[in-house]
Amino acid sequence: MITEIKKTTEQKMQKSLEALKADLGKVRTGRAHTGLLDHLMVDYYGNPTLISQVANITLIDARTIGVQPWEKKMIGAVERAIRDSDLGLNPSTNGEIIRVPMPMLTEERRRDLIKVIKAEGENARIAVRNIRRDANNTLKDALKKKELAEDIERRLQDEIQKLTDRFIAEIEKALAAKEIDLMAV
Repeated sequence: MITEIKKTTEQKMQKSLEALKADLGKVRTGRAHTGLLDHLMVDYYGNPTLISQVANITLIDARTIGVQPWEKKMIGAVERAIRDSDLGLNPSTNGEIIRVPMPMLTEERRRDLIKVIKAEGENARIAVRNIRRDANNTLKDALKKKELAEDIERRLQDEIQKLTDRFIAEIEKALAAKEIDLMAV
């Protein structure tokens, strides 16, 4: 039971960290990367489908993403999905390939994006703290049911706190790296 609580707590905290890193990957930095379009949905014969399942996404150069739909009929739908997304991109069709140039980020837009990533980081910290709270509540319940001794419960709470501190430090490190990436011109 003791190892199970620690193991599940660590797994949940790891998932929170991975979710943050995935969210940070979606924040564009002015450089092109194919993961930027991964979450976009395209209307594929009436079904919402991920863009990566209907097209090949590649990098043409450092500032341009190339999207090549597998079916010619999908070019318009894919271009519309990219244009209508919240990414602020303006794709252009060149025969069978949709070119998506990355616009330069202004100083003001960079500061706005930093606010966005800080909010994402705070949400991740809150998630980690909630996981800690749930684990501590589980330990307290086990103590009330006399399944754990007080000293063991206290030691486990300390270990869970150390886990929490470690994951919050990882979150801070990821945020700092993304902030540096955003501010680089």
